[in-house]
Amino acid sequence: MGCLQKPIWNKFTREELNGLSIEAPEEAVRKQICKNWDGVAKPIDGMGRFETLTAQIGAIIGTDKIDISRKAVIIMCADNGIVTEGISQSGQEVTAAVAGKMAEKQSAVGKMAALIGADTIPVDIGINREESIEGVLNRKIRCGTGNFRKEPAMTEEEAIRAIAVGIDMVASCKEAGYHILATGEMGIGNTTTSSAVAAALLPCEVGQVTGRGAGLDDAGLSRKRQVIGEAILKYHLDKADALTVLATVGGLDIAGLAGVCMGGALFHVPIVLDGVISMVAALVAEHLLPGTKAFLLPSHKGKEPAVERLMRALGLEPVIDGRLALGEGTGAVMMFALLDMVLKVYSDRTTFADIEIEQYKRF
Repeated sequence: MGCLQKPIWNKFTREELNGLSIEAPEEAVRKQICKNWDGVAKPIDGMGRFETLTAQIGAIIGTDKIDISRKAVIIMCADNGIVTEGISQSGQEVTAAVAGKMAEKQSAVGKMAALIGADTIPVDIGINREESIEGVLNRKIRCGTGNFRKEPAMTEEEAIRAIAVGIDMVASCKEAGYHILATGEMGIGNTTTSSAVAAALLPCEVGQVTGRGAGLDDAGLSRKRQVIGEAILKYHLDKADALTVLATVGGLDIAGLAGVCMGGALFHVPIVLDGVISMVAALVAEHLLPGTKAFLLPSHKGKEPAVERLMRALGLEPVIDGRLALGEGTGAVMMFALLDMVLKVYSDRTTFADIEIEQYKRF
């Protein structure tokens, strides 16, 4: 099959994956940014968590002069064989159709990103079709995953290659001059794959992390939970490592986004997470490359029940609580806009001296 050819980004081994290491964000820069915020004419901690989030960004990039004017959303698009088990309202043809609209900037994330000057980069990492989609970056590992109820979703090699795609995307984006990136995804069935990975890695009961996705009825939700529970038992995933869990019940989009998170840590690029699929990918990344979570920023708290447990596991707290469930990176783009506004206050800061009043003191 043409989609199984191995271009350069697929030449990546488990040994190389295990040998990766990262340098922590710069604590001195974080402290300097917090000090700079205290000098802005406002009450101490008046910008709340945005002060610590901007300090985190500065620590990651290594300077208190923060510039995130060039930003992009990396949207991993892939199909999931588990769809054949009736766990979704939609068929796999929807993935390719929406990816095409993303390329035209006509999906939700494209319209939102255009409004704030962010770029969108849709990536075909595993759409179930041989033909390329115009405007979608072709990084296909295979044409969709297997049905994990009957067989592992992918091989370990394929999972590693998909991770390498994500790492490579961050390296390429940094070289192209992007300052901050966000995670997005498109793939029918990926709330099932993400719930399966979450249930295995957290670990917890399947029902605690499995929701209705794009709108399943009670019977559909029950089927979804059954399929996941059977797989965890069949493959003994409660005792498996993260890479095995990912390859067995995960998706190529999750693997690619795990690579994006790891790439952020490796190349010191802040990564804004979107919803539950991105958070599961982040959890995988943290297991594979400990310390990755220090380079990740939360955006929103979606409707899926796994979110709270995932956020606790990652030590993150969502900023936006709008019950979003669209995916694509839409919540992360909203976070981009909020960061732009906050950084305008920080970069053009009005000092207490400017308005001739005494500075507030931190006690």
